[in-house]
Amino acid sequence: MFGFLLRRFGTMVLTALCLTFVVFYLTNLPPNLEKIAKTEAGSRISDAEVQSWLEKNGYAQPILVRYGEWLGVIPGWTRTEDGVTTGRCIARGQDPAEAATRCGVIQGYWGFSNVFKEPVSEIIGKRLGLTGWLMLFVMLLMVPSALIIGVVAGMREGSRLDRSLSTFSIASTATPEYVSGVVFITLFATPMLGMNWFKGTATSAADDITFWNFFLPVLTIALYGMGYIARMTRASMTEVMTAQYIRTARLKGVSFRNIVLKHALRNALIAPFTVIMLQFAWLLNGVVIVETLFNYKGFGWTLVQAAGNNDIELLLGCSVVAVFVVLVTQLISDIGYVYLNPRIRIG
Repeated sequence: MFGFLLRRFGTMVLTALCLTFVVFYLTNLPPNLEKIAKTEAGSRISDAEVQSWLEKNGYAQPILVRYGEWLGVIPGWTRTEDGVTTGRCIARGQDPAEAATRCGVIQGYWGFSNVFKEPVSEIIGKRLGLTGWLMLFVMLLMVPSALIIGVVAGMREGSRLDRSLSTFSIASTATPEYVSGVVFITLFATPMLGMNWFKGTATSAADDITFWNFFLPVLTIALYGMGYIARMTRASMTEVMTAQYIRTARLKGVSFRNIVLKHALRNALIAPFTVIMLQFAWLLNGVVIVETLFNYKGFGWTLVQAAGNNDIELLLGCSVVAVFVVLVTQLISDIGYVYLNPRIRIG
């Protein structure tokens, strides 16, 4: 197990470096840097002034050097002009002799947002906490409901109940969040239909979560993922119920309830477990649409603002979080799969 974890950790680090470099390269293309210069120094500055501003702020260095500075593996840039020393690691008003040599993601410095005017680490910490609550309630609604639907459908393969639940699962998965979200807002949060039960915006949920301002975004995300998990569970349950050991248990007179609970259920949940763990990575994509639709200012909303306003440092910080969540959930999924399925052995 230790060797397996060591190999997976090495793969995770290599994957994270590759993905973050791709994002770093794309966000630091010349047109994006030019937009930053004109945003900070003025929209009417000349091309020569743009180049001068980029050189003064360390953006004119080679891409690999800047990536190393952002990671914190090489010293940050410094520049002395008219007796004043500035640099990546030198805060405003700080003595250059007291400044750190390296300041990057490894050291906990994620940059400064030029839109929100706050450190990126503080913005992501606050917004990720809000999204964490949303993901928690989504998982509490989505996972039990999907497992129940899948198990019940798999137990009664070919029956009318199975066909009805399968149709519901397919329909929910085929309906994007931006469609179901708009439908829910129209049906349950529009006064003109006489069913103004919920709030069409979740902005107030950032300060005080209630059933009325949080249920619609939770239901919108959960409904989309619920169908996929239910279909996987149903397929796995159907396969297990036709296995030889299940037939043997039936011939021995074991009750149907005990067959399902003691013999079939654990083996049927092996495949859905992997799918459930991967939902955490999918939720980061789902919340981008839903948080924007319901104006819930969490991680997804922040990612949209960073991309729309060319906030490079914040966009890079969001990419680090997304990569970390994907890789960690995949690792947990692999470890859990080994423990759930005793036939799997790690060489």
